[in-house]
Amino acid sequence: SELIKPYLGSKYKVTEVSKSLIFCMPKHSGPVNEIQWCPVWEQSHMLLSASMDKTVKVWDAVDTGCCLKSYSCHSCAVRAARWSSCGRRILSGGFDSMLHLTDVETGKQIFSSKAEYRISALKFHPTESNVFICGGFSPEVKAWDLRTSKVLRVYKAAVQQTLDILFLPEGREFLTSTDAVSRDSADRTIVAWDFQSAAKISNQIFHERYTCPSLTLHPKESVFVAQTNGNYMALFSAQRPYRINKKKRYEGHKVEGFAVGCEFSPDGTLLVTGSSDGKVFFYNYHTSRIIRTLSAHKEACVSAIFHPVLPSLLATCDWAGEIKIWQ
Repeated sequence: SELIKPYLGSKYKVTEVSKSLIFCMPKHSGPVNEIQWCPVWEQSHMLLSASMDKTVKVWDAVDTGCCLKSYSCHSCAVRAARWSSCGRRILSGGFDSMLHLTDVETGKQIFSSKAEYRISALKFHPTESNVFICGGFSPEVKAWDLRTSKVLRVYKAAVQQTLDILFLPEGREFLTSTDAVSRDSADRTIVAWDFQSAAKISNQIFHERYTCPSLTLHPKESVFVAQTNGNYMALFSAQRPYRINKKKRYEGHKVEGFAVGCEFSPDGTLLVTGSSDGKVFFYNYHTSRIIRTLSAHKEACVSAIFHPVLPSLLATCDWAGEIKIWQ
């Protein structure tokens, strides 16, 4: 993309709050569950989307707003999809319990396997590009190796579903958010794991009786944020014992049972989240105050993500199947 080229050699500028709509891309016929910019900066005009309409799509979301490719390898809703670190492959998991690694150019499956449960979360290991973690409607979370097409490790928790997975820096530890909220205890809502030994490090991280549909890591500081169904985002230390910051709470948006995603801007100054009323909320990370709200969608906005290179470009998606690009 000619728009991205001038930014590749220079340092990332301060993130600006997105204000105006550039593209509206209404090609999905079902809710969009997840969107992700291509992690290879030279190819970061490409946006990946996974939808309940059983497809995964790749868009030129910077220059044209057009759909470049559509992949229909799943027989049920696609809940999770991630770019590989090289930007040439897409890993996807769906309610058909299938895992597929698809070649972006040819559309062929390089790897396919049945996961024994409906998949709701996928994350690649931050330093081992052939390893990923998969969770879903099961008490087990599994680490897979794409080179052998086999399960490396199984992580067992007394839960019914994994909602999200977050690797901590260097990938020695990771967090899972689960649906394990009982009447008398909210322990196990966020669980910390040792990646190598599969041992549980802690399940006493979050004590409120809310599930956490998404987790996100700060790009520069050792903290992470959990989106909660209590209509607020909570801030935690990303180092043991992963304590909650009781002085900072990001509230004002609505979650209301949707898997609403949240993310930091690349410079770490802003925290952005969707909202079940279709709005996008921009928070000042340091003060936890709302800087601006954007009336982005008519249906629930489930994801809002900043472009890794272009300072104010934002992609959003909603429960009606629309994807929008803002600047």
